[in-house]
Amino acid sequence: MKQVVERIGEGCVRVAEVPAPGPRPGRLLIASEASLISAGTERAILAAARESLLAKARRQPGKARRALGRLREDGVLATVEAVRRRFDRTLALGYCNVGRVVAIGAGVEGFAVGARVASNGPHAEVVSVPARLAAPVPEGVAPDAAAFTVLGAIALHGIRLAAPSLGECFAVSGLGLVGLLAVQLLRAQGCRVLGLDLVPERLALAERFGAETVDLATVGDPEAAALAFSRGRGLDGVIVATSGSDAAPLHQAAAMARRRGRIVLVGVAEIAFEREVLYRKELSFQVSCSYGPGRYDPAYEEAGHDYPPAYVRWTEQRNFEAVLDALAAGRIETAPLVSHRFAIARAEAAYAVVTGETPSLGVLIDYPKAAEAVAETRVAMAAARRPGGARIAVVGAGAYATRILMPALVEAGAEIAVVATPGGLSAAEAARRFAAGAATTDVAAAIAEPDIDAVVIASRHDSHAEWVCAALAAGKAVFCEKPLAIDRAGLARIEAACGGSSPLLMVGFNRRFAPLTRRIKALLEALGVPRMMVMTVNAGPLPAEHWTRDPAVGGGRLIGEGCHFIDLLMHLAGGPMTALGALPLGGPDGAGGRDGATVTLAFADGSLGTLHYAPNGHPGEPKERLRVFAGGRSLALTDFRRLEGRGWPGLGGRLRRPDKGNAACVAAFVAALREGGPPPIPMAEILAASRATLEAAEKATGG
Repeated sequence: MKQVVERIGEGCVRVAEVPAPGPRPGRLLIASEASLISAGTERAILAAARESLLAKARRQPGKARRALGRLREDGVLATVEAVRRRFDRTLALGYCNVGRVVAIGAGVEGFAVGARVASNGPHAEVVSVPARLAAPVPEGVAPDAAAFTVLGAIALHGIRLAAPSLGECFAVSGLGLVGLLAVQLLRAQGCRVLGLDLVPERLALAERFGAETVDLATVGDPEAAALAFSRGRGLDGVIVATSGSDAAPLHQAAAMARRRGRIVLVGVAEIAFEREVLYRKELSFQVSCSYGPGRYDPAYEEAGHDYPPAYVRWTEQRNFEAVLDALAAGRIETAPLVSHRFAIARAEAAYAVVTGETPSLGVLIDYPKAAEAVAETRVAMAAARRPGGARIAVVGAGAYATRILMPALVEAGAEIAVVATPGGLSAAEAARRFAAGAATTDVAAAIAEPDIDAVVIASRHDSHAEWVCAALAAGKAVFCEKPLAIDRAGLARIEAACGGSSPLLMVGFNRRFAPLTRRIKALLEALGVPRMMVMTVNAGPLPAEHWTRDPAVGGGRLIGEGCHFIDLLMHLAGGPMTALGALPLGGPDGAGGRDGATVTLAFADGSLGTLHYAPNGHPGEPKERLRVFAGGRSLALTDFRRLEGRGWPGLGGRLRRPDKGNAACVAAFVAALREGGPPPIPMAEILAASRATLEAAEKATGG
């Protein structure tokens, strides 16, 4: 199918052929009929992509500081490569879509196949959206009008925050699409409206919708006009819907507002006020967040948990519904807002209009008939065949898969035959970058392909057990990026799938393959005495809503990442574990041991290992530090880059860049696949580390 995308590093728009998404739980599959380019937002995205690195650093100083920190930690080469990868990405454009439902995922209610819905889906022939981000289109509302639903919800949410009442005087600053929709919604609520803009055609539209206007190109200070409009009292509220980088619109809003007036920013402006004005007038200022309550809340949007109407009357979905009702009742007029329309195949020309000098407003994208638009879930790519190379299916194309695993597979001589992800764009882009033969959204079919030798699983943690079992059942070798499973039931299914045999099943416990780890292992084995090991991980904080902290999705950070270090300690101990204890890090959010914990391991030879997984350290500290004490000697490994020792004369070394063993881990798997040797990590050790991790998480969380 066709989808409109932007190459981040180039700032250019193109129409890509990508596999269509398939049905997924909690989601709707929609065949698009029309979508609307949100000129302000999408123009800003393209402009940001075209900025120089210096301009990006100035605009995002926080990210620039993190890059400098990485420079100090990882060195110049690694940092440059990371920045280059960051900009070699493709972004799906668009979020104002309308089409027909072609499939309904499990757990979704209130929708019917064949019904027309408005959603925040991208510019693509088929889109998959969470059910909470879609709303049925009433009879009589045409697709062209319904495509304005999402922008209308943005305007409506900002108006709700301003809390207008019948007869109040409001200004709308910035008469783009959102501003002109806000004018109509305020008029529908019985407000008198003053529109401000620089473009005569937009001022004329605002007047058509019942507003009085001020041409900012000829009136430098609109305060007098606002005072006259409000009968000398000042405006009750101002909706700022501009799209710029200066603070002038907010200064104007503060000047025009009455005492205790309300200012709501729904667009983009530098947030700066003169304190004296705010103080003297006791003004209220608020930034509006997108479509309304629920936005960016994964529990609402992805998991589908609604907010009770008694407590949150207007969620983003209910704002969609309200806009659609207003369209059906004729309170919002959209036909005058459409300036251009293009077929999806000519989307590049559409964006040339949006970003060019030609005057434009609402630019619509049209699609083939819904029945014709349900495209294939597999797209053939221009493959680079590798004679004799193992043929690999890669499931998942996130940052780790594309940054670490796929380059390592190619370097090891494997052929990536197919990339499978639920989102077709990510699969197609990964297939393009690594010369894969195909991209698909049908993971099960990719795993079952008869000419596939092995499956690399780098999908979300809660899917690992399912896809490992499917691959084993299909007779494939498996490389599973950690963790192997996020609960005991999943681990038990994998053990059963092995059926008592020893298939080539590998987990990405790469730290044991790091060159400095191998050196430590050899030294300890030669010493042959019990050892005391302390692994400290300065993991840093994650947002409370991050998916890895969700026990049902990511398993929690101890399972998701802590398993690396539990495996490392068990590997260096060199003997069976006899006891395990874990204590959680307390915290006000109740995350406890899912986010930070101390784990202790005891081994049969008397060795001890301790893991301190800390989310609350200073970012300037090393991230990963291992200390080993044995036989009157000690070792210190810092960030898998520097090794120091006491009691070993001449021991010490520093690598040019950190090496956590990622490439060596993948190469060992490919070599075993090609040569038919034993698994690089014995199955017993994989299962032991996985069980120990689950036990540690249970003890740390009281589970």
